[in-house]
Amino acid sequence: MEPTDPSDETDEEPADGRIETQAIHAGQSPDAETGAIMPPIYATSTYEQDAPGEDRGYEYSRTGNPTRTALEDNLAALEGGDYGRAFASGMASINTVLNLLSAGDHVVAGDDVYGGTHRLFREVFEQYDLSFSFVDTTDLDAVEAAIRPETELLWVETPTNPLLRINDIEALSAIAHDHDALCAVDNTFATPYLQRPLEHGADIVSHSLTKYLGGHSDVVGGALVTDDADLDEQLGFYQNSVGATPDPFACFLVLRGTKTLPVRMDRHCANAETIAEKLDAHPAVDRVHYPGLDDHPGHELAAEQMDGFGGMVSVELDATLEETREVVSSTEVFTLAESLGGVESLLEQPATMTHASIPPEERRAAGLTDGLIRLSVGTEHVDDLWADLEAAIEDAVEY
Repeated sequence: MEPTDPSDETDEEPADGRIETQAIHAGQSPDAETGAIMPPIYATSTYEQDAPGEDRGYEYSRTGNPTRTALEDNLAALEGGDYGRAFASGMASINTVLNLLSAGDHVVAGDDVYGGTHRLFREVFEQYDLSFSFVDTTDLDAVEAAIRPETELLWVETPTNPLLRINDIEALSAIAHDHDALCAVDNTFATPYLQRPLEHGADIVSHSLTKYLGGHSDVVGGALVTDDADLDEQLGFYQNSVGATPDPFACFLVLRGTKTLPVRMDRHCANAETIAEKLDAHPAVDRVHYPGLDDHPGHELAAEQMDGFGGMVSVELDATLEETREVVSSTEVFTLAESLGGVESLLEQPATMTHASIPPEERRAAGLTDGLIRLSVGTEHVDDLWADLEAAIEDAVEY
């Protein structure tokens, strides 16, 4: 399966254009006064009012800023939603979803979620009398069994971080709705270019804008998108009240990133598929987690609900924790660093980095082995990427 081809013919073209066009134009138009192609960076904290309580659409930049509005409208269009909210980080956006809940409420979440999400749920919100059940969300029976009368939210990642499991958004949303709960999907790994969870029944889509949407490892941000007006009003209340909003320059940087999202994702996907196939054939590799491989358990589902398999690859080496540490420390093209989704290739060892906050026994039970490496495959030449990885593995791992 190939990512969406902009030349593909469809029965009906959306009135506002296909996603390649929306990425460049949605939420933005040349500045009315100067004709500037890019929306200006409105570096202001407050706005003149014509009379007390009579503003011109903006009153204070924590509440709203024109550059942020352009970004929020752009993100909403890309996700096929009606409302977008931007935040200072991906964690701020997730925190805002949790603000919708009340003491005594229960959340069901995947057992293979980003370590920061797990930490936020367990170490921050449990003290406020919220409870959490972490289950394999690819097992619909397990999800159903975890639901309680007080369950108000089902939190889903797909593909998951870092094992790249594929969750059935439509089925999980239906389970949540059958129990009057919300279904929120973290779409950071896939991006709206490859997957749009609202189309499959999700209520809220969450993003770390730091990753593929920003795309250049130079900005931190988060976002929430929904097509429910009442839900958006609640999210907007917490966005303003808590104040974890992005500055206008950060919004400008993400808008610059979204313009090239389709082009970058095509290259990320192509490179990742090649790297996954080569790793899958390497004798030092126990297992490759990449939904584009035919033997991946979620391959068929990914082909149905995604328009490409993404730029993330996780690989389990037949190696000790120390050997794996040596591999990730010795590459030259891949950079050892947390985060992902930039044009440059990154790699990390989840057991000691992004998922170190998860207790070791819980981490291993979820399948996060000591030999696991997570790769964010960038847009460099794929032959250079493979030569770099192959050399690092050959030098560090005995097999």
